[in-house]
Amino acid sequence: MRSVLVKAAAALMLASPAMPAASATAQAVPNEQGFQAFLAQLRARAFAAGVSRETINAVFPTLAFSARTIQLDQAQPGVIAGSNANPPFAPYRAQHVSAALINGGRGRYHAYYPQLQEIRRRYGVTPSVLVAIWGHETSYGAVTGNFDLLSSLATLAYEGRRRDLFADEFVAGLKMIDRGVPRSRLRGSWAGATGYPQFLPSVWLRSAVDFDGDGQADIWRNVPDALASIANYFAKAGWRAGVPWGVAVNVPAGLDRASLRSRIKAARCPKVYERHSRWLSFAEWRRLGLVAQSGSWPRDAEMATLIEPDGPGRTAYLTTVNYRVILDYNCSNFYALSVGLLADAIAR
Repeated sequence: MRSVLVKAAAALMLASPAMPAASATAQAVPNEQGFQAFLAQLRARAFAAGVSRETINAVFPTLAFSARTIQLDQAQPGVIAGSNANPPFAPYRAQHVSAALINGGRGRYHAYYPQLQEIRRRYGVTPSVLVAIWGHETSYGAVTGNFDLLSSLATLAYEGRRRDLFADEFVAGLKMIDRGVPRSRLRGSWAGATGYPQFLPSVWLRSAVDFDGDGQADIWRNVPDALASIANYFAKAGWRAGVPWGVAVNVPAGLDRASLRSRIKAARCPKVYERHSRWLSFAEWRRLGLVAQSGSWPRDAEMATLIEPDGPGRTAYLTTVNYRVILDYNCSNFYALSVGLLADAIAR
């Protein structure tokens, strides 16, 4: 289960105001006592951010330290090192573009076809991509997480490894309650992602949509609301209507990869983007001898970068600006490739 946490972390770490550090003891061994003392800082931060007194007074007595959240956060890998720094894509693809996800996606694509077409009309986003995100994130709602979101976010803020990120997300969760979301609905992953699309609270505030006009932007129970909310996120991130995410290609053995290396250092997720070539048009890629494995190519003038996730001699992909939008949702090449491939299979 993946979320937009990577993107939000990068932005919030740069933008969030500093928060006083917890005591050295609390930092060394996080515990319930230290957590309860730290809540005074979160309460002050929530008041300063404009959260209602009613919400603050109702929520804070319900917060509990989550040792399991700390355990899962500290188990996250840091930098992949050694010879397996670029693991093969094929095992990941087999898991995330499985027959079960494809068949489940096709069934839901047809079940919600009228709503998906209206969402396409409003936001310009390819419907099968929306269904693929839903499938990838939560297996179409089957696995959404059962952590108390606000307790987990408060615990992560207290832990301090990414304090500003999680303190801001905690406050955003309180603002969701101010906007009418029931406290009981705020459940999800240990890292604060919730609902069918696995939105962080700040993303819900920015992107959640009341598609059916019932007065609620319900990403937990209302499928059209959830799909429209993903589409709204993608539209704001720069999705271009009518442009595919990418094309699977065969690369000629003699391709001069050194001359195609990108000279641009990405400000965000540099390890993800350094695996891509520089931008060339599809016409230029064709002249270099690349051949689409199936289907038609986009317009000759459309720009794309080359990525070879399993190395030379294996299937490669020419990826467009819309692939970058999927990376904006979750900054992982394997994630973005598997979403695109799952979407293609669903639409067949």
